[in-house]
Amino acid sequence: MPNKHNQSEVTELQESLQKAKTVAIVDFAGTTVNDQVKLRSALRKAGGNFRVAKNTLMNIVLNKPELRDSFNGMSGVIFSFQDEVAAIKALFQFQKDTEKLTIKQGYMVADDKVLSSEELEALSKLPGKQELISMLISRLNGPAYGMVNVLKAGQRNLVYALKAIADKKGSETPSSN
Repeated sequence: MPNKHNQSEVTELQESLQKAKTVAIVDFAGTTVNDQVKLRSALRKAGGNFRVAKNTLMNIVLNKPELRDSFNGMSGVIFSFQDEVAAIKALFQFQKDTEKLTIKQGYMVADDKVLSSEELEALSKLPGKQELISMLISRLNGPAYGMVNVLKAGQRNLVYALKAIADKKGSETPSSN
């Protein structure tokens, strides 16, 4: 019979998995405690979390035979809660900066799809939710800004024409000495 600590750990991991959009499995063998603190901080800012638990418990929670081989050695799981990409981007940025993590595999919860490390890397290069929203807003605003400029062009040109006429008439008047 499993002990209470393991049962509570499984419950916490299951709750995290239910909230997560994407999961990444990493080998953190070469990292120091300071590296892990930096990684956790970067992930927290990106709406993610880094958890370390026993490999057998993570296997029980994820329950994917395709992921079983990834749970060996010093394995950790990264959960991305805000969107599918944000925490994965932070993970790959950390890996690029430190070159201490080995990214093994991933899992997209909503699609129930196991991802290779190459697919995770491709996912990390996609724009995040906030970037997509800002791109959409700028694209939607583009035609409106164009329309405003076209509508103002007539008035602006009239002002320029009147100013040119005023300047021309001002230069034609004789100066009194």
